[in-house]
Amino acid sequence: MNSFGRFATLAASAEGAFSVADVTRRARYLIEAGFDRVWVRGEITGFKAYQSGHWYFTLRDRQAQVRCVMWRSDNLGLTAPQEGTEVFVEARPTVWEERGEFRLVVRQLVPTDASGLWQLRLEQARAALERDGLLDPARKRRLPAYPMRLAIVTSVDGAALRDMVSIIGRRWPAVEVLVVPARVQGEEAEGDLLRALNLVNRIPDLDLVIVGRGGGSREDLWAFNSEKVARAVAAVRVPTISAVGHETDVSLTDLVADHRAPTPSAAAEAAVPDRREVLRAVGVLAGRLGHGLRRRIELGRERLERTADRLGDAMDDQIKRRKHRLATLAAALDALSPLKVLERGYAVARDESGAVLSRMAQFPAGQKFRLTLRDGEVGAESLGAVK
Repeated sequence: MNSFGRFATLAASAEGAFSVADVTRRARYLIEAGFDRVWVRGEITGFKAYQSGHWYFTLRDRQAQVRCVMWRSDNLGLTAPQEGTEVFVEARPTVWEERGEFRLVVRQLVPTDASGLWQLRLEQARAALERDGLLDPARKRRLPAYPMRLAIVTSVDGAALRDMVSIIGRRWPAVEVLVVPARVQGEEAEGDLLRALNLVNRIPDLDLVIVGRGGGSREDLWAFNSEKVARAVAAVRVPTISAVGHETDVSLTDLVADHRAPTPSAAAEAAVPDRREVLRAVGVLAGRLGHGLRRRIELGRERLERTADRLGDAMDDQIKRRKHRLATLAAALDALSPLKVLERGYAVARDESGAVLSRMAQFPAGQKFRLTLRDGEVGAESLGAVK
């Protein structure tokens, strides 16, 4: 069911009728839901500027008229229009519920002369780019810290190119600069810029693109307010820097580029690092790295010394325990030694081969043998068994 169908269904209240407030409120809902912001052309009449700063006027043409309001926050800096001035207004249609009056809430007001037409086209292009998300800050990419190959899209006859090449060469000589020539003003500038930006996307190993020109009149810079050129800048596959005109000039390419530089010289400075600053930073890092390595070596030496001390103490402890164990075993072994038995007055008989003679049968008469005593050996001969 559409909005009008819902409107009709809701009319079946207990009394069978809407209140006036219900009607105006629902009318406002229907109108605001059915309209986005629109550009309207008409002639101003009945203009009034109140002390609050708000403007009230009527916009009319030969067939119709509509009441308008422009709040103080939107008309700051504008000159009050004269009665009968023809203008373009960007406005949101609504209903003033208290009076049941259809009106336009005006956000922008520009004259219909040449400058106003330029402004109208610019605002329409900006709205289209914003609607497609190309002005969203979240889509902007970070510029490469150390680009090795960059392209400059600009006129080869302008001073802006010489300034950029000079600054880039002085700041970061290692970068390769490719110039993609394009006319930057005049009727053929838009087509030239589109061709150059299309060519940029076919350059291999490209890190960065600068597009722009030096200062000039509003008409001179208009190619960079072209919606087609702005979309081509947004479609470049690598990060982009836009540098169009002077610091106060802001173009559509500035808004869609990943980085906006106020001047071409500033674009060159933003594109590449300063080698002197890099060298200083490297020196600082080298010093910090050297200090860190020295500290780590010192800590390692101290840990090694502590480990060596602990290892030495552990080895001394092991040696002492082994010595104690050896002494204990030696004492036990000594206690079992036959020499200890000999020291108590015993002797050991051995035959000539050294075998121990321990039974009577091993001593027949005339058997020669040796007696091992505590302090040496003596030769002996058996007399046989003694009865």
